[in-house]
Amino acid sequence: MMLWDMYKKGFYAWEGATAKLLEQWMKSPLVLGPSGALLTATMKAKAQTDRAVATWWGAWGLPTKRDQERVMHALNQLESKLIDLEEKIESRQG
Repeated sequence: MMLWDMYKKGFYAWEGATAKLLEQWMKSPLVLGPSGALLTATMKAKAQTDRAVATWWGAWGLPTKRDQERVMHALNQLESKLIDLEEKIESRQG
C-alpha cells in the first residue's frame, strides 16, 4: 500500500505542476494570437461552405437547412396552438 500512496502523491504533484504550466501557456499571447486567427479562418471557411451547400441544394429545388428550420418552427407553433385549443375544449367539456 505504501508504494501506491507514494505513486499517488507523485502523480498529484506532477499533475498540479503540469496544470499550472499548461494554464499559463494557454493564456500566453503566443498561443492565443495564432489560435484566434486559426479559429477565425476556420469559421469563415465553414460559413463559405455552408453558403455553397445551401446554394447547391437550392439549385436542385430542394429545401435548405434554413428552409427546414423555418418550417419546423412554424410546425411547432401550430402544434402549440393545437395543444392549447385541445386543453380549452377539454376544460369546457369537463
